[in-house]
Amino acid sequence: MQYQNIKNGPSEVSRIILGCMRMPSLSVQEAARQIEKAVEGGINFFDHATCYGRGEAEKRFGDALKETSIKREDLRIQSKCGLCFERNEFDWTKENILTSVDESLQRLKMDYLDVLLLHRPDLIYDPEEVAEAFEALEKSGKVRFFGVSNVPMMQLKVLKKFVKQPLSINQLQLSITASQLIDQTLYVNDLTTDLSLDRDNGLLDYCRLEDITIQAWSPLQFGKFEGCFVDHPDFPELNQALSELAEKYKVSKTAIAIAWILRHPAKMQVIAGTMNPKHLEDYCEATKLELTHHEWYQLYLASGKKLP
Repeated sequence: MQYQNIKNGPSEVSRIILGCMRMPSLSVQEAARQIEKAVEGGINFFDHATCYGRGEAEKRFGDALKETSIKREDLRIQSKCGLCFERNEFDWTKENILTSVDESLQRLKMDYLDVLLLHRPDLIYDPEEVAEAFEALEKSGKVRFFGVSNVPMMQLKVLKKFVKQPLSINQLQLSITASQLIDQTLYVNDLTTDLSLDRDNGLLDYCRLEDITIQAWSPLQFGKFEGCFVDHPDFPELNQALSELAEKYKVSKTAIAIAWILRHPAKMQVIAGTMNPKHLEDYCEATKLELTHHEWYQLYLASGKKLP
């Protein structure tokens, strides 16, 4: 496993994160084994959200962790708040942030979160309310570090004006095929393709400038949630390239796809949303290799991009 220090965030964290959205599909005993499997592979970072199973994911994790011998202080626990599907709204109000953290800690059976992320933008948020909530959470010791998820550059700038605590993380979608964070730079000023459209306002580079670590979600997906590109018949050239490199490095194609993200010099983390122990091993394998500059481009172009 590779580890990194997140500036203004937790230190010595695994570059692979176990995302716990699907944990409610497991029994408490199965979830305990998955947590143990993750730790055995070197993973010490676990990602939650209040909306995952409407709280059931956090509860299952909290119950399962008690069935293991793993110490809370050896883990980095992150949760997100703001998505309130039961009310059909996004909510960054002070009241909701504070209530969400208390409820998450109760479900997780913990005294504090290492990281709290605001989960997708609330379209009518008040940054001063957010600042008050973060200040209260830090002073109480309930949250140590803060960040966001799926938040664009200008909203980050507004938050940074009011919030005293550094924003250390931004969760964003990224995979070889869903590479919109990267594509516009390649196709800049090219009117022949929609890939030249600036959909993110230079978000990746802004995060690098501001020392905000990107956590890549859906790292094996194409489109939004269409499916996994590994072994998918719509991506024959990409899967051929993955196969060649998998054979070279003696790992799985999944490991090569994850290594492609880890190779980016922005030093991103990758969220593994799997509850399959074998698939989790594949993610961890990715940290044992480093693709060359040429191999990174080989995979990128095999996904359908072309150099201008």
